[in-house]
Amino acid sequence: MSSLTASWVGYLSVAAFVFAYALVILEEKLHLRKSKPVILIGCLMWALVAGYEASFGGGHAEEHVKHMIAEIAELFFFVLVAMTYINTLQERMVFDSLKSWLLRKGYGYRQLFWITGVITFFLSAVADNLTSALLMATVVAAVSSNRAFVVPAFINIIIAANAGGAWSPFGDITTLMVWTAGRVSTLEFMYIFIPSVVNWFIPAFIMFLFLPKGRPEGSTERIKMKQGAKRVIFLGFLTIATAVSFHQFLHLPPFLGMMTGLGFLMFMGYYLKKKEGNNSSHSEISESFNIFKKVERAEFDTLFFFFGIITAVGALQYIGYLALLSAGLYGGFGATNANIAVGVISAVIDNIPVMYAVLQMNPAMGLDEWLLITLTAGTGGSLLSIGSAAGVAVMGVRRDLYTFMSHLKWTPVIALGYIGSIVAWWFVVKGVSH
Repeated sequence: MSSLTASWVGYLSVAAFVFAYALVILEEKLHLRKSKPVILIGCLMWALVAGYEASFGGGHAEEHVKHMIAEIAELFFFVLVAMTYINTLQERMVFDSLKSWLLRKGYGYRQLFWITGVITFFLSAVADNLTSALLMATVVAAVSSNRAFVVPAFINIIIAANAGGAWSPFGDITTLMVWTAGRVSTLEFMYIFIPSVVNWFIPAFIMFLFLPKGRPEGSTERIKMKQGAKRVIFLGFLTIATAVSFHQFLHLPPFLGMMTGLGFLMFMGYYLKKKEGNNSSHSEISESFNIFKKVERAEFDTLFFFFGIITAVGALQYIGYLALLSAGLYGGFGATNANIAVGVISAVIDNIPVMYAVLQMNPAMGLDEWLLITLTAGTGGSLLSIGSAAGVAVMGVRRDLYTFMSHLKWTPVIALGYIGSIVAWWFVVKGVSH
């Protein structure tokens, strides 16, 4: 392995990875989907490694790739099912109904600020943080164009989405990675509930002090959920319970529980299609519920990015660079300082490759430190508007009001929440055994 680290293949692989990631960072400017460069470079890196080893009489690249694809498949299918459920809930008008209910209430700016923040915090623990942030941001955008309200409200929603996703195994892909890797069990995530609340509440309270008083104009539009929406919500929670049960009691991978839930949803879809077909005219039958359309609408760019980045980082690990990085980072600075720094790094580099790299490094850490890296990698992205999927999504809602620079002005306040959450973690996990 060390021969690979100091070889031309090793150097070329690092250069290729850096180039691919530069294209990912420039996604908005180039209009090049982030999955495209990482899939190509990730696969080519392995081709280079295998070719180099073959010229010296073989190696273990094939075994490593087979092990890696098992990890990718587990997470891929888990996230695919979660996305399918979210798409189904959207199609059944669940989120639109929630949005219209909030708008009809005629809340003031300050009330809306707290309501959207609290809903986002808890919704992102079961739905993904991107969907939660996008839903609440559209509520804020629909009620007002007042910059003094919209910018703090958007930032509040992004922080709440990232903090809410950090204390649940289902809240973010990074927490899902930690959970499926067995570093933190289902109930142990609750140790970082209070630090997550602190991470959101400190900046929220400070921004609240600067909010305008008064209330925006309300709306009278009432949107009803479609037939079967409540049953889909029930099935969603049942699917999560099934995934947890498979993992905790049957010692099976959680994705099997999620796929079981997808099976439930497919039969539910069959029932809805039959019922809607019977109640519709011939021209409307083609528009009736189709579960495979919901699967098609999954964020395949995110899923393929996920595949590409794990493939590329896996190659760097096989070459030996992650072992060097782990020795330098965790050996040189200590686990706590390294984990805090990793959180800050995740504001610039997507937290998926950052967390996967840490898991592959597998530094010698107790439960307390694995909880810390889960917290920091999940919430560090809030420091910049481009630091998380939630932030990037919300930037697209009102580009004229909410920008990178308008977020940056509040970064010191967000950093106070980040520091506060680490202090809260220290107090909460002091009694957690290593």
